[in-house]
Amino acid sequence: MLKDVVKGLWRENPIFVQVLGMCPALAVTTRSIFGLSMGMATTFVLVSSSVVVSLIRKAVPPQVRIPMYTVVIATFVTAADYFLKANFFEISKALGPYVPLIVVNCLILGRAEAFASKNGVLRSFLDAAGMGIGFTAGLVILGSARELLGAGSLFGVRVMGEGFTNWIIMVLPAGAFITLGLLVGVFNLADQKIKKDTACHVTEKSG
Repeated sequence: MLKDVVKGLWRENPIFVQVLGMCPALAVTTRSIFGLSMGMATTFVLVSSSVVVSLIRKAVPPQVRIPMYTVVIATFVTAADYFLKANFFEISKALGPYVPLIVVNCLILGRAEAFASKNGVLRSFLDAAGMGIGFTAGLVILGSARELLGAGSLFGVRVMGEGFTNWIIMVLPAGAFITLGLLVGVFNLADQKIKKDTACHVTEKSG
């Protein structure tokens, strides 16, 4: 069951490996706090919907499973959207339509169809939690890189010296694509090195 959690953090990371949910990943990550907020909202919807889908999986006819999953997801998205509007209005305003658009996030519907509909509640919960944490981490990393270079700050706190010139491109759409591409490349290089080191270690033990 530990693998169900860990795979979302690295081996099947939604942002850097599966490249899912790119719409919010590219649009709302101009600031670290926006990436964290979107990630937490998505994780809430992902975990809640996966648990419910797992609970009702045997009662839902195959012909209507996708519409049923969409209704379940939309219910939790509405709850998350109202919660943000009621308690964190400025963040909700900054995220704009991307919170309601969680309904059509392929990560959530994909986990519901591929995993939660075929497994028990506990495994579905762990799978969703791992994917949600991995998705949130990806958004925070992306948002932190863009905010640091684009505004010289992290989570709104100035960390760069007065002589630092903000990279305006980082707060523009082009900066999102550039940063994402570089981070995916770094992630892949690190993953290849880990696999290579693991293979060498296994070979040495076998020898």
